[in-house]
Amino acid sequence: MARMNVAEGLRRLFGKHTGIDESFFEELADSLIEGDLGPKMAWELSDMLEKKCRKEHIGDKKAIVGTLKEMVEPWVRQWLPEPEPFRVSVYLVLGVNGVGKTTSVAKMGHWFSSRGFPVVLAAADTFRAAAIEQLQLHGQRLGLRVVAHKHGADPGAVVYDAAEAVRSSGGGLVLADTAGRLHNKDNLVRELQKIDRIAASRADEGCYKKLLVLDATTGQNGLRQAEVFHESIGLDGLILTKYDSTARGGIAVSAGKELALPVCFIGTGETYADFAPFDKQRYISEFIGES
Repeated sequence: MARMNVAEGLRRLFGKHTGIDESFFEELADSLIEGDLGPKMAWELSDMLEKKCRKEHIGDKKAIVGTLKEMVEPWVRQWLPEPEPFRVSVYLVLGVNGVGKTTSVAKMGHWFSSRGFPVVLAAADTFRAAAIEQLQLHGQRLGLRVVAHKHGADPGAVVYDAAEAVRSSGGGLVLADTAGRLHNKDNLVRELQKIDRIAASRADEGCYKKLLVLDATTGQNGLRQAEVFHESIGLDGLILTKYDSTARGGIAVSAGKELALPVCFIGTGETYADFAPFDKQRYISEFIGES
C-alpha cells in the first residue's frame, strides 16, 4: 500500500474514529511518521497534542487540526536570501548527487536574474565532467555567464574566479555548484571546507551563504544529509526539490526543529519557472490539511 502524507492520514483518521481516544493519537503518530517527521518527533508531537486536547477538552476535527498547526508552526522556518546591490554575494549550493543540485543552481539563477540581480554561475563540481557541461548548457539557455575550469580542476579556484568576475563588473551574485560525494565523507568535508574558506574570503561581509539542496521525497535520509553538511561547514538554509502538495514533506519540520534550518526555495517541476520561495503558511496547510 502506498504511503500517505499527513493530510491524507488525518482525513482517514477522522473518517475512521467517531471519538478522539488513545488509539486515535497512536494512529496519528503513525501518520506523522509516514509523513517523514521521524519517529521521535512524531511521538512527541502526538503526545503533546493528546495532552492539550484532554486538558482543554478539544474534540472536534477543526479544533484538533488547528491545534496541530499551532504546534508545528514554530518548528517550520522560512528565509529568503537577498543579494545586496553593488556588492559581491556568493551562495555555495551543496547537496549529494542526484538531488537536483545543478538544476537548482540554474533555477535559482533564473529567479534572481529575472529580478534584476547580475548572476554568474560557477561550475565548482569539477569531479563530474557532466556537471560542468550541464551547468554550461543551463547558462546558454538562460543567458547567464558560467565560470568553468577543466574536469578535475580545483573547485576553490573556480569559485575564486567567479567572485572576481562579479567584483570586476561592479557586484552581483555567484551561484556555485559543488560536488556531493557523501560516500567518501572525509574527502568531501576537506574539499568543502577549503571551498568554504575561499568563498568566505571573496564575498563581501555578510554576503556569503551556504544552501543545501534536498530531495523532498527522501524523508529522514534528507535530515541525515543536512546533519552531515551542517556539521562540516554550517548551513544557512535549504532548497527542497521534487516538492508538491502531495509530498510527505516532513523534512521542513524536522530540519527546522532539530537543526534550526530554514527553507529558502522549493522546486516543483522541470522548467526554470517551477521554482519559488518557500511559503511557510502554505506548506503547513498542505502538510497537515485544511481545518
